[in-house]
Amino acid sequence: MPPTLYAGRVADRSDRIPIDVDGRVVELSSADRVYFPDRGETKLDLARYYLSVADGIVRALRDRPTMLHRFPKGVTGPKVHQKRLPAGAPDWIETTEIYFPRYGRTADELCPTGAADVIWAVQMSTVEFHPWNSRRFDVEKPDEWRIDLDPMPDCPFDRVRRVAGGVHEVLDELGIRGFPKTSGGHGLHVYIRIEPEWGFADVRRAALAFAREVERRLPDDATTVWWRKDRDPTSVFLDFNQNTRDHTMAAAYSVRGNPRATVSAPVTWAEIDEVVPDDFTIATMPSRFARIGDLHAEIDDVAYRIDTLLEWADRDGLD
Repeated sequence: MPPTLYAGRVADRSDRIPIDVDGRVVELSSADRVYFPDRGETKLDLARYYLSVADGIVRALRDRPTMLHRFPKGVTGPKVHQKRLPAGAPDWIETTEIYFPRYGRTADELCPTGAADVIWAVQMSTVEFHPWNSRRFDVEKPDEWRIDLDPMPDCPFDRVRRVAGGVHEVLDELGIRGFPKTSGGHGLHVYIRIEPEWGFADVRRAALAFAREVERRLPDDATTVWWRKDRDPTSVFLDFNQNTRDHTMAAAYSVRGNPRATVSAPVTWAEIDEVVPDDFTIATMPSRFARIGDLHAEIDDVAYRIDTLLEWADRDGLD
């Protein structure tokens, strides 16, 4: 008999829908609860979405400590930022212990290894998946450098596109392939696999050095000014701090916790000039994924070194 996965009491299972995921059965409770009121999609629709992009979301999360953004009453209700694995997890769920120096505590964080882990997290009311940029095998050595193009409130998306072009140009000059995606909001992200030889401080320094180079080339569009109050409200902030330890971003294919049910969607560099981020939702992404597959499928093929960026950081005296 297949395992029954559930959270809470078992007095009434009549509303539970069993979902077979690669031989593991996850029982989805409250499947008809509306999670996205502007659109009408339910918890079951959310689970079906993640099954439709399973290869992509698992690739984005595999073996990474993952913070869950849970919405037990739907995205217009209260949100829970869950670092510690929720109670009731089946014994096949993988975790890793993370130490948080600020609090002097540890937590066992979910480390997804397959689609069943994702659907179990959906059963636990998870909408968004926010993985670390390191893996459980050595959580202190990132294997992913993240470039976050974060538009200020009055920044038009055309400016985000221009800065993305500058990012692409500098990466090409470095001989590095970046994999862009929408943020699920109004920004863009670019992910790069790196050799896991450096700690978070060095990866952050490298990210800052890269951001400063883009800023030098696009001074009217891009900024690395740290304090928000000091930034041009029409600029794009190159948020190098997303490479700090325990800072996480929505994974590729993660749904975002907003009523529009937008998705952090991988795109090609060529698409950026025409892309409209709100076009990517849990309703539109399944057919796109079925048609073109995972645009990040090759992200693990090559891991790059950041020596040149660290040389730039030393040159510029960056801490």
